[in-house]
Amino acid sequence: MVANVFVLGLDEGNAAVLHRLPGAARLRFHTLLDVAEVRIGHSDFRRCLAHAQERLAGFDGPVDAITGYWDFPVTSLVPVLCEHYGLPSTSLESVVKCEHKYWSRLEQLRVTDACPRFGLLDLRAREPRLPDGLDFPVWVKPVKSASSKFAYRVADERQLTRAVAEVREGIGTVGGPFDAVLERVNLPPEVAKAGARACLAEEAVDGAQVTVEGYRHHHEPHVYGVVDSVRYPGESSFLRYHYPSTLPAELIHRVSDIAKAIVVRVGLRSTTFDVEFFVDTDSGRVWVLEVNPRLSQSHARLFEQVDGVSNLHCMVSLALGHDPEMPHREGGYAVAAKWFLRRFHDGVVRRVPSADEIAAVERDLGGVTVELTTEPGTRLSEQYARDSYSYELADIHVAADGEAELIGKYERCVASLRFEIDDV
Repeated sequence: MVANVFVLGLDEGNAAVLHRLPGAARLRFHTLLDVAEVRIGHSDFRRCLAHAQERLAGFDGPVDAITGYWDFPVTSLVPVLCEHYGLPSTSLESVVKCEHKYWSRLEQLRVTDACPRFGLLDLRAREPRLPDGLDFPVWVKPVKSASSKFAYRVADERQLTRAVAEVREGIGTVGGPFDAVLERVNLPPEVAKAGARACLAEEAVDGAQVTVEGYRHHHEPHVYGVVDSVRYPGESSFLRYHYPSTLPAELIHRVSDIAKAIVVRVGLRSTTFDVEFFVDTDSGRVWVLEVNPRLSQSHARLFEQVDGVSNLHCMVSLALGHDPEMPHREGGYAVAAKWFLRRFHDGVVRRVPSADEIAAVERDLGGVTVELTTEPGTRLSEQYARDSYSYELADIHVAADGEAELIGKYERCVASLRFEIDDV
């Protein structure tokens, strides 16, 4: 019997990965809302919920699973829709405990001391000041955001004033829709007082950045992989995601144990998760950066290439009420990475590599896939694929039998891709 699996924001690239999952022949994947409808900062929770309910109600057949791999509003839509249809999912409250950065920090402190110092900023103050107990440098970030949008590293009072002005201007794009989710949850007084449009200041910690990915079916949480997030030298923007992690085994165990403790504390069940960390490899100290009640779709092909099955297998299995059984190191490659080809100053895109040029690169190199994230005529500062400091031109997936081959393939790929961008 075929099961109908509805995926919020299903896109072409991940649809291809889903159709390669074990047992995919017995699954029928349906797009529930287009990607453009659920993009954070461009969507409204109430409107998305109404549209999703309308489309599900009009479906001629059983609804067997509802899931998704994007950030808000998808993470909040899934538990609300699943509750209505009686389908497996974590609770909305557990999702909000992860996604409201202030509430998440308060919960993390209950089970670990691996938290940077933090406090709420007063966005209404004419002259912003750091919360008590914090000194420069700090990170300034809204309590709800994604992809590092409106997150700024500030080193002095002047930069703090500038960052707060930027946050004030943009915080409503996500905070406004997130208000509609907070209304559905019983909030602790301190979180209710902060609301969805508050801003955190956090101690600027550093180190190797890694993401612990796992799932919790009923009771025990499971970690199925740890991925390195490698930044451009001297920058906060990611250069690549690298799997498997290069951390020593002892540190992999430590971050995995902390991640599992947090997941249990916030009450995540019947869902995947990823927890991001900074790790000082010299001292062994670790800090929790962020907790996400979902997997990272950016890692999907990495797990597929190295372990033989994408992490989307866990997402789909849990949505159907099954306990995932992830293989380990059964893929065709020893290492894999998703590289982010970026530009660090604004410009107008005049030319991107053609489909034929990309196909030739992929054919010649093997184990390489190129996905453009910009197009001709685009001003980079206005495109969606950007963070606070850079603009994406392309995502390049590379798989190899070793580190040297991985880097060599990427460098040859980039040398073959011709972009033309006018400076602004």
